[in-house]
Amino acid sequence: MRVQLVDPPAYTPPYDFSLAGALARAGADVELVTSRYLYGPTPSSEGFRVREAFYPRATSRNRGTHLRRALRVAEHVPGMLSHRRRAAEADVVHYQWLTLEALDSFLLARGRPTVFTSHNVLRRGDGRVRAQAARSVVRRADAVIAHTHDGARELSERFGADPGRVRVIPHGAFDYLTHLERELPLPAELASVEGPVILCFGVLRPYKGVDVLIEAFREMEGAELWVVGRPWMALEPLKEAALAARGTVRFVDRFVTDPEIPAFFRRADVAVLPYRRIDQSGVLYTALAFAKAMVLSDVGGFSEIGRRHGAAELVPPEDPAALREALSRLVRDPQARGELEARAAAAAAGHYSWDDIARRTLDLYEELV
Repeated sequence: MRVQLVDPPAYTPPYDFSLAGALARAGADVELVTSRYLYGPTPSSEGFRVREAFYPRATSRNRGTHLRRALRVAEHVPGMLSHRRRAAEADVVHYQWLTLEALDSFLLARGRPTVFTSHNVLRRGDGRVRAQAARSVVRRADAVIAHTHDGARELSERFGADPGRVRVIPHGAFDYLTHLERELPLPAELASVEGPVILCFGVLRPYKGVDVLIEAFREMEGAELWVVGRPWMALEPLKEAALAARGTVRFVDRFVTDPEIPAFFRRADVAVLPYRRIDQSGVLYTALAFAKAMVLSDVGGFSEIGRRHGAAELVPPEDPAALREALSRLVRDPQARGELEARAAAAAAGHYSWDDIARRTLDLYEELV
């Protein structure tokens, strides 16, 4: 089986490389077609080929954001057309992301079965134009993958996808982070911290509910809260609110590369994702890989982790009191944390393992071929 995985903007190298490696281990001939990733090292490409075919000028050197975006716009259509010609070399073409969905739905490969993974259904299609673009993609692809059952329902009910062409295949636990050849230590100011640590990790955006978390933490004692990730929102209101907390809140407000990630998760006692709405999250599958006790908002695919696998405490979204109670209980109770850790490890090794995901994905490819 010759497979092309396509991620033109290189939005999710951890997912792309993990899936490509698992498909290769299962016997597929895999080529990942993407662009140069500008924000740090990528995972190992053992067993498959990587071709950086998109946006060569935009990613050739360190350019300013506005120039890089302009060059990507100019290079996009020629890159998609060139890819479509090369797609004849594959049995199946599997798109992970499309940069301009409204346009790209008309530029999908022809003459070969196409699969599109809708990575975050619940944040897709905000606004009339984007919603129409999402409908166009899910109707033109031969099959669509959602990572959760909630996501699959959204694709059918909101975007008109044929339920018979929607397949639920979970997102895998990012276990490659647990055995990197080179891990970097914690920053010096964090390495000396004693006592329990609650970790909120990932790019900071309003929908992730960090403000709710800081409100919940305000009355907590006996633990530190670490908020780690690059801010894509105003950070000053969060820092000001954190000053009123009884415990210490530390911000690491920058992009964190793969070699740095393990130290944060190994040190954390509890990982918390207080999102307002979400389908799935790479941060969740990082915490799962490290078998962390987790507190998650009871939304989207997060609910499935808690209810189907018992691998997380679930709390209502935007409920600081419920969030505080769950975090306080886990901070005080090592046995409760241990039970959640064991269930997280079992889920990561089973339902959310990449080898299991590769088998399901290959079954879909074979049906289409």
